[in-house]
This record gives sequence, structure tokens and C-alpha cells, in this order.
Amino acid sequence: MRLDKFLKVSRIIKRRTVANEACDAGRVSVNGRIARASYDVKTGDILEISFGGRTVKAEVLDVSDNVRKDDAAQMYKIVD
Repeated sequence: MRLDKFLKVSRIIKRRTVANEACDAGRVSVNGRIARASYDVKTGDILEISFGGRTVKAEVLDVSDNVRKDDAAQMYKIVD
């Protein structure tokens, strides 16, 4: 699954266009490297997303195309 779509489906970022813009601006990195929106997300990847002054670090646990709102948080785990 594409990185921008994963960020939207997992509800880390609300809209896919916003996720795409964040990737284009270099605010999203995967496994320590800045990633493009077309990056293919895999289970076990570590995502770092910069939101203004703070950074969120999350590990990908599951990659699914269709997820209910209640189950979206099961797709990733916040890492310190």
C-alpha cells in the first residue's frame, strides 16, 4: 500500500491529499529515510511524521485496504 494511503486509512492523517503534501514536503520518513508518497509500506516499518513542533514515531503492525474507524488504531503502534 502507498504511504499516503496508509496514513489516511490508519487515520494518522485525516486526508490523503494532506498526507501526500506532508510526504512531498519531506516531513515523513520511513526507517530513517525521507519517503515519497509512493513508498510501499510494509509491516515492521517505522514511520516518523513531523507535525509542527512535535514528531510522531509509529511502527506499522498491519497493512489493510479497508478498515473500520474503530480498528484503525490497530494498524500501528506509537513508539518512543
